Formats: sequence, C-alpha cells, structure tokens
Amino acid sequence: MTGPVWVLGAGSIGCFVGGCLQAAGAEVRFIGRPRVLSGLAADGLRVSDLDGRDDTVPPSALRLHESPPSSHTPSLVLLCVKSPATAEAAASLQVPPGTPVVSLQNGVGNPAVAAAAAPSLRVIPGMVPFNVAQLGPGHFHRGTEGRIAVQADPSLDPWRPVFERAGLPLDVFDDLAPVQWGKLLLNLNNPVNALSGLPLQAQLLDRGHRRTLAALMAEALQLLGRAGIEPATLSPLPWRWMPAFLRLPTPVFRVLAARMLRMDAKARSSMADDVAQGRRTEVDALCGEFVRLAARLGTTAPRNAEMVRRIEELTAGRV
Repeated sequence: MTGPVWVLGAGSIGCFVGGCLQAAGAEVRFIGRPRVLSGLAADGLRVSDLDGRDDTVPPSALRLHESPPSSHTPSLVLLCVKSPATAEAAASLQVPPGTPVVSLQNGVGNPAVAAAAAPSLRVIPGMVPFNVAQLGPGHFHRGTEGRIAVQADPSLDPWRPVFERAGLPLDVFDDLAPVQWGKLLLNLNNPVNALSGLPLQAQLLDRGHRRTLAALMAEALQLLGRAGIEPATLSPLPWRWMPAFLRLPTPVFRVLAARMLRMDAKARSSMADDVAQGRRTEVDALCGEFVRLAARLGTTAPRNAEMVRRIEELTAGRV
C-alpha cells in the first residue's frame, strides 16, 4: 500500500520529483523554506524537462508546510535538503518508527548522517543523476538525462509503479555506494559550473573549465584507487580515461561527447543557483569528501581543497 509522500526540502530536486508524483496522482506534501513556498502558493508548481514534459499543479492543489506537519503521517519521505541541513531535517521528523526515508541528496554520507540523527527512521540511500534548474517562481526544469537510483529495500517495492507512472522510474541496486561515488565524481563539475557563470553545456564546451574538472577528477580517482573504492561507471567511458577525455581540444570533444552534451541551454548546477543567491552550498559534501578521504589516507587533496576554499569564499558573509 502507498499513501502520502512528504518532500522534506522543497528545493529544485524536491519540487521536481514531488511535482511529477503529484501530477501523476500521488498525495504529496511539500516542506520547505518560505522563499520557495511563497512562489508555489502564488503561482502553483510547474515541472518541465528537455524531453517535452510540461505539467502544472495549481496553487489550490498544493499542500505546503514550513515544518513537518504533526497532524499528518507520511507513508514515504523524500529527504531533499542540502547536505548541511541533513541532521536537523532528519531529527525534525516525528513519524512512526520504520517510516521509509529516501535520501535524494548529493554526496555519499548523508544517509548515515540522517540515520544517526533519527535512529528510528528507515533511511534508504538514493541518487538523482539529473540537474534541475528553477526557471521562475514555482517552475522547475530538468535539463539533463538520467534515472533515479535507490538501494534495494522491501519498503520501496510498492512505490516503484508509482514512480514509473510519474515518469521517474527507479533503478534499484543491492549496494548503492559505488553509484554514489560515481555520482560524486560527476558532481565535481558543480563548483566548476558555479565559478564559470555559464550554463552547463557552454561550460563543458570551454576547454579551460574542462581542464579544471579534469584535475579535480584525476586527484579524486587517485584517492579512490588508494582507498580501494571502485566507483560505478555512469557513462560509456571508463573513469580512468575521463581526465584525458576532458582535456581534448573542444572540436574533438564536441563530437565524441555528443551523448554527454545532450542537455538544453537551461541546464545549470544547483550550486550555481546557490552561489548566485548567496546561499550556503554543498561544496563540502562534494570536494570536501575527497579532502577528508585524503586525510584518512594520510595525504592531501590540494585541488579539491582549493575548490572548497574558492566556493566558500564566494558566499562568506552572505549566507
């Protein structure tokens, strides 16, 4: 049996996934900050994507909350807050023990953080591969491809048809950790994109920005190799070839990376939005994860550490 869905963290990912579910008939409650909720209350929720999807939920049909409602009980919680807010958000969930909570967050450590903050919850790792940009009040647009991945859990079996009907089919893995590490490698582009000031496609077609990403990835891959961690391959190219591939001249890269570049001009990283609006970013859960891995291995990750410094410097005093 399925029932109400709570989206805890009604940001770009939360609003897109929750909007798709509600447009497909699910009962969804959106829990987030007044900044986002006011736009939803005024304009409704619109979800669109590069494949032509364009669904709208009117304001009158939306259930909006600034904190988890004590008068309702969810059957499923989608944890979509930014990484720094994970522990606080999980602890705020006063729901029946065993309630499934799927972490649709960046990084690799958030499910463990949530589980530690709220041991009675059934926290399930998940991964969202696509980028979602907020194009206006209440309008969230998926600009890149990909399918949501989750770790296998019996509590999610009844939900798979629901997500399928919503156009969000779930890929299920017995162990999601390799997929999370692979996504983390891809997410190293988020701060590069934020610093570039460009849409994702334009940024990836700039060789200088690709070289920056290649350096971050090469450092991260070396650390993963030393730690004995094998990230899942999330593209047609093996990870060991990716830094050299990114450094290719742009005319060659454009031809060989046609699949990678299949995105629309509206696509950008969520970190770019955070930097532009002076919000705290997730750079510590991305590049910072490799800095901490290096420390555990008794070494350093200077390129990733420098990226953390540069991004945090941009929002210092503005958060």
